[in-house]
Amino acid sequence: MKVAYLAAGAAGMYCGSCIRDNTLARELQKQGVDLVLVPTYTPMRTDESSVAMERVFFGGINVYLQAKSALFRHTPWALDRLLDRPGLLNWVSRFSASTSARDLGDLTVSMLAGDHGPLHKELEKLIAWLRDEFKPDLVHVTNSMLAGIGAGVRKALDVPVICSLQGEEIFLDALIEPYRSQAMTELRAQVQALDLLVATCEAYRRDMSEYLAVPSDKIAVTSLGISLAGFSVRDWASLDPDRALTLGFFARQCPEKGLDHLLAAFRLLAETFPNLRLRVAGYLGEGDRAYVEQLQKTYADLADRIDWLEELDRDEKIAFLQSLDLFSVPAPYREPKGLTIMEALACGVPVVQPSHGAFVEILEHTAGGRMFPPKNVEALAATIASYLREPAAMQRDGLAGAAAVQRLYSDRAMADQTYALYRRILGR
Repeated sequence: MKVAYLAAGAAGMYCGSCIRDNTLARELQKQGVDLVLVPTYTPMRTDESSVAMERVFFGGINVYLQAKSALFRHTPWALDRLLDRPGLLNWVSRFSASTSARDLGDLTVSMLAGDHGPLHKELEKLIAWLRDEFKPDLVHVTNSMLAGIGAGVRKALDVPVICSLQGEEIFLDALIEPYRSQAMTELRAQVQALDLLVATCEAYRRDMSEYLAVPSDKIAVTSLGISLAGFSVRDWASLDPDRALTLGFFARQCPEKGLDHLLAAFRLLAETFPNLRLRVAGYLGEGDRAYVEQLQKTYADLADRIDWLEELDRDEKIAFLQSLDLFSVPAPYREPKGLTIMEALACGVPVVQPSHGAFVEILEHTAGGRMFPPKNVEALAATIASYLREPAAMQRDGLAGAAAVQRLYSDRAMADQTYALYRRILGR
């Protein structure tokens, strides 16, 4: 079985989708799948050794230039390869925060247009490499922003193409008009040409069936998983009921992850629980720095009880999670993945999450936390308080969550489900 897995680089930041793609690709390779992980836009950055090939297709510089000017749609491929060098792409990606809303919309529509759009030359390069060099039996694209690429590959190579769905509708819905409407028209047309879509949980399958206007039986479900290498359960045996307790947040520091909601809940809890601390960590992009700085000013009176960190590598991340007693990323939108929730549970730390998206399924399967109504700060604070008053329940749920993640949400479990899906598609 030869599989080309097309993944999207995230402009130099640690990205949950990139980490997940790398983890899945590595585990499938261990199972004997002849799989190549093909980065697009920029090189992939993961918190473990990358298994991605060095060459980047649809490099961000070429995509931008060709979308903006017909001149660059006819430049020699050899010249384009110079602009796709990983070092150059990583350097340029540092300035991506300055891209205007109009540019983002235009580029998105161009990507989704596939072989009838301005980026047809980039698609031709990828098709030529797949056809003449790798010769895949199946192509897997990592998210629906690559649906135009997938449809073009499907038509040119006549091999099955499947597409994962990983939350990209959040980005689409934030586009300005007329680009959002144009992007939705292109996306809904392109996914029709694909053999199968893959959601991360049942709730997300239902949501995306409606969002993409496709029948639910065109969307399969495979659970996500994490690499458990280096993870271990925090020490609960020495828990002193009188010591300070630590609440933690680890995710991209942005409104979409609900950091402001958690801080508002922390303020409600601060007086009743004077020994409670909050630790915040995760990638902070330039576009969200003003948001975080405003939060730091708003909660300056609690500054001595809040630790502010930014991006952490893998070892630092695990140590951070093991330092916590309780964890929450109260995302106000219906999160389709929840990888950081799995990582906290893998460290034996119980979680408090909104009752929507993937969180519901994860907590039902693991019994590793409690839920509250989404976007309700008072309910979030009350649910956290219910744990703080019952340390034994935190220990019980943390240990239950850790055991369930080992069983249900490991990299091996994720790869097993995906491999079975590949065999079903190729058998069919």
